Amino acid sequence: QVQLVESGGGLVQPGGSLRLSCAASGFTLAPYAIAWFRQVPGMERDRLSCISASDGITYYADSVKGRFTISRDNAANTVYLQMNSLKPDDTAVYYCAAGTDYYIPCSYEYEYWGQGTQVTVSS
Repeated sequence: QVQLVESGGGLVQPGGSLRLSCAASGFTLAPYAIAWFRQVPGMERDRLSCISASDGITYYADSVKGRFTISRDNAANTVYLQMNSLKPDDTAVYYCAAGTDYYIPCSYEYEYWGQGTQVTVSS
C-alpha cells in the first residue's frame, strides 16, 4: 500500500520543540520533492517548508524560518521537520506531501499526502 504516515505530533508548551516524521511505505521517497503543510480548521492549508529531491535545497515560509528545519533521510525513506521555539499560533494539523521534483525545493503538484498529525502548543 502506497502511503505517507506522519508521526511525532502532540502537546507541547510554548517555547518547546517537536520533531515530526514523514515515513513512506510502498514507494521510495528519494526521487520526490517533499513538503510540509499545516492547516487550522476553517483556514486554508499553508505550505511551511520544502526540500528538493535532487540536491536537498530547502524552502521555508516566513512564519517558520529560523525555527523549523526540514531534512530527509533517503536510506530511512523518511523526511523530518524539526520544530523549535514553538508558539501557540503553530497549533494545527501538520501534513507531509510528496511531489514531482523540478530541481527546486517545492513541487507544483503533490501526488501523495499523509493523514496528518496534530500539533498543539499550549501552556
